Formats: sequence, structure tokens, C-alpha cells
Amino acid sequence: MDTSHRQSHGSVIVAALYRFTRLDNCAALRAPLEQLCRENGVRGTLLLAPEGINGTIAGPSSGIDAVLKHIRSLPDCAEVDVKLSTASTMPFHRTKVRLKREIVTMGQPDIDPRASVGTYVSPQDWNALIADPGTIVIDTRNDYEVAAGTFERAIDPKTASFREFPDWFRQERARLLGEGKPPKVAMFCTGGIRCEKSTAFLKQEGVEEVYHLKGGILKYLETVPEEESLWRGECFVFDQRVTVGHGLVEGTHSLCFSCRRPVNEEDQRSPLYEAGVSCAACHGERNDEQRASARERHRQETLATKRGVAHVGAVLPGPDAG
Repeated sequence: MDTSHRQSHGSVIVAALYRFTRLDNCAALRAPLEQLCRENGVRGTLLLAPEGINGTIAGPSSGIDAVLKHIRSLPDCAEVDVKLSTASTMPFHRTKVRLKREIVTMGQPDIDPRASVGTYVSPQDWNALIADPGTIVIDTRNDYEVAAGTFERAIDPKTASFREFPDWFRQERARLLGEGKPPKVAMFCTGGIRCEKSTAFLKQEGVEEVYHLKGGILKYLETVPEEESLWRGECFVFDQRVTVGHGLVEGTHSLCFSCRRPVNEEDQRSPLYEAGVSCAACHGERNDEQRASARERHRQETLATKRGVAHVGAVLPGPDAG
């Protein structure tokens, strides 16, 4: 995939990717992949697990092309799912390739998306599906992500972690599906990977008509014109851009580095919001000493930025978050 055509729209190419496949020796794959990223000026986090690869990386178009070429050479990764966008500045501080038990943590060892998943729905067909009164629409993301934006009619499970989704569904199943023939269930997430597992989970739970948005919210925002969109708000992303909007342009949210929640423009005007220190949601969760420590860290980061020196700030939730 040649990324050069995107370079003019932003100084940095961002690639969100995943592939469910069997990787028998992840440890042997880690070091060469990490070295290649460093040699090509690519930062971000990639996760390797026996069930596949997942992550988001950013860098120059030539560097992203080199890393994607290498990933496609891994076992059964030629068709790795990739979504490209741009950023005005490098959105990651570090380069990390980590070994994990799962590439997206659900905590259900019997779920195998390679064996059974829901029906993929293209962004162009998504509106008709979720506008159907006979369709239950579920946002599978975490509560802080949903707060930044979601689709019309979507149910928010209010989960703090993707691990909570199975228990939430089992507890709410009767209320959601009712009696008799179960309705259609449509689910979505940021890039599609969580829905690979959530739809496989619902299929295992006996729900027959399960659908998910192919390519996730990012593909929808990239391809569906804003005037036709049923998306409301912005989409939280796991990098320093915080959120993106239609056309995958950088959004208006900032990030509270104390609690990692996205903060919209209105909340940024709250007297309880202090950049780098706290927001209205977490102000009461921090004591004066913690706020003072955060304030000093933010001061040092600001000075480093003015000097043009990289400063490793607060770590955002990685691609395995939730």
C-alpha cells in the first residue's frame, strides 16, 4: 500500500492495523519488527500475540510503507486490515512492539474470530442497517470513548474495559433481545478489531443475526460524506490527536493526562479544568499533592516543547486498551 498520496494532507502518516492469524513464535518476530520501525522513523505500539497482530503506528510515508511491507510478509498477514490517516505532528512518543496473550483483551479464551464472526457491513450500507427500527445498535467501546461521539440510536454499555462487555451483554440480554425471534444486532468500534471478538462472542451466545461495521468508525468517517452521516461528535483515537472527525481530520478534544479522558471544548472552559493537571471529571479524584506533581510535569513538558526537545509525556491507552 503506497502511502505517498496522503503525505500532502498531513506531515505524518498514521496507520491503524490488525490481523487475526496464528503466530506460533511471536518472540522471534518482535525484535526485527521493532528494529525496522526504529530504522524508518516509525513510532507507536504494535502488539503480537498467538492470535495475530494489532496496533497503530505513525511516521513518514516511506517508513510506514516499509513496515507494512514487512508485516504483510508475516504468516497469513498479506491481507492485514489497514486504515490510513494523517497527523500534523508525530502523535507518539515511543516505538514499542509488545508480546501479549491477546491482541485485543476480552478475556474469553474460547472466542476465535477466525472461526466465526458477524456479517460485515460496508460503511455505504451502514446507515440503512442502523436506521432500521428492528436493529439493536451497540457501541462496543469504553465509556470515555463513547463520550466523545457515537452513532445515532447506539446503546452505550458504559463499560470501563472491553473485558466487561461479555458480562454486560449476559446481564442485559433479556432486556435487549426480548422474547421470541431475536432482533438484528449491529455493533461497531474504532477500527473493527473489537467487533471481530464481540460478534464472535454473540454468535457463540446463540444470537444469529449479528452485524458489524467493516473497517470501524474510522473507515466510516473516511468514506461517508458528512452530510449523509449518522455519526454524532468525534471519534476517540489512541494517540496524541485524541479525536478525529469526518474525513479523519484532527478533532477538537484535548486529553486530560491525569485520567486520560477526552475533554471537549466546553469542558475545557470549566474552572476545574487545568491543562496537564485535571479536568472536571477527575478534579475530585486528585489531592493537592497529586495536582502539584502533575502541574510541574506539565511545566517541564511545555519547556521541552519550546526548546524543541522531546519529552515523554503521559502514556495514552494503547491499541489493546479495553
